[in-house]
Amino acid sequence: MTTAALDRPTGSVDIGRVLDEGPFTSMQKMVVLLASLSIVLDGFDGQLIGYAIPDLIKEWGISRSAFAPTVASGLVGMGIGSAFGGLFADRFGRRMAVIVSVFLFGAATCAIGWAPNILTIAILRFIAGLGIGGALPTSTTMTAEFTPARRRTLAVTATIVCVPLGGMLAGLFAGVVLPLYGWRGLFFIGGAIPMVMGVLLLFTLPESPRFLARHRERWGELGTLLSRMQRPTVAGTVFTDLTEQVVEKKKEKGFGALFEQGRKRDTIAIWCAFFMCLLTVYSAFSWLPTMLSAEGLPTQIAGSGLTAWNMGGVLGGLGCAMVIARFGSRWPMAIASAGAVAVAFLLKTVDVAHDTNLLIFGLGILGLFVNAVQCTLYALCAYIYPTNIRATGTAGGLSFGRIGAILSAFLGAAVITAGGASGYLTLLGGSMFFVTIALLVVRRHIPKLGGVREGSAAAIRPETAGGPSSADAVRRGA
Repeated sequence: MTTAALDRPTGSVDIGRVLDEGPFTSMQKMVVLLASLSIVLDGFDGQLIGYAIPDLIKEWGISRSAFAPTVASGLVGMGIGSAFGGLFADRFGRRMAVIVSVFLFGAATCAIGWAPNILTIAILRFIAGLGIGGALPTSTTMTAEFTPARRRTLAVTATIVCVPLGGMLAGLFAGVVLPLYGWRGLFFIGGAIPMVMGVLLLFTLPESPRFLARHRERWGELGTLLSRMQRPTVAGTVFTDLTEQVVEKKKEKGFGALFEQGRKRDTIAIWCAFFMCLLTVYSAFSWLPTMLSAEGLPTQIAGSGLTAWNMGGVLGGLGCAMVIARFGSRWPMAIASAGAVAVAFLLKTVDVAHDTNLLIFGLGILGLFVNAVQCTLYALCAYIYPTNIRATGTAGGLSFGRIGAILSAFLGAAVITAGGASGYLTLLGGSMFFVTIALLVVRRHIPKLGGVREGSAAAIRPETAGGPSSADAVRRGA
């Protein structure tokens, strides 16, 4: 996008077109990096509890079932944080939503190191969950709105992949810190790191240009930001977002807008997919090391199972994003989900005691398939929902999904107690089966490369495909 394209005779700049069709500058890449780092720490702090549970159970002499409410409290906080974090970001801006979220979960996690009992941990996990839940939808929205349309799916998915990446780093971190400083040191250090990151974000993270364009009183700030992004504008420029003007005229806002303009079917299907997928993901995050310990494996080896899951998740999320960028999202996501079902049931045939390495490897493959779906669900949300409800749309699906995560806190403990490894793997495979069905129900998937061409009816009338999503498809095909 040249300077001449910006300085039109009318003095008007279409911010959507400037961002979606323009270059991906170093400044934009830095914003995506900062958003990604906040999600790395989100996944890092969110999964520390899973590595600490076996030691806590031994030290305090409590059962797995007694610890379930503590796990659930963090997940309840995540659900509330996801819902209100998205609404806060759409109303007050993405920048402060990300910064406050990171500070909050860092401070609460650090405070767990002083916890005298399980009730205190439950309360602090709830507070940390508010921040963890709020960071995810707002950071992915920030990534989506700083990235050109042709790279958006990969960028958003790469941001979400930072959750299992953070979990993988948490596993390596726990392996070093737990033997030296115990579970208290784990939380002290693990909480201090995101607090430092919050300070960095406060001084370096800008506001989303698409958000600024919707607030006339902040157009001066937007002009300065565009200059930093190598898109200078003249004084007095009027900013518009033509790809979303139809939605804006209809005053769509809040959760009700997620069920309007032909979005009802897709919203319900995505919510169901999030529910079952997060049930699977958090059954692993919270209980996988505990399940392996219950099968007689040492704590260090039990922790390596979750590390393998997260390592596979990083590869799966990035790989699926690259496939989706070329072939669209419908079949790659469905195939990955079905692959998770197959691997989960195949692992039931593995002898945990005698084939431990094979089991760990299989858990890595299972994590690859599950996270390939989970990570790209956010990119699908960014495609379907327009700017003014994008954070709300992502947060809505994630909030409903958190109910599945909360259920995993109780269901995981009960299944491990009643059915051991076999019952646990049945839970993972069964939930991913329902994810497969939900993904096939979604009508408005990301199209394959060149799937929508310039001049088509969908390209001309963005409201026919849920706002900016069809326009995004045009830019991918251009």
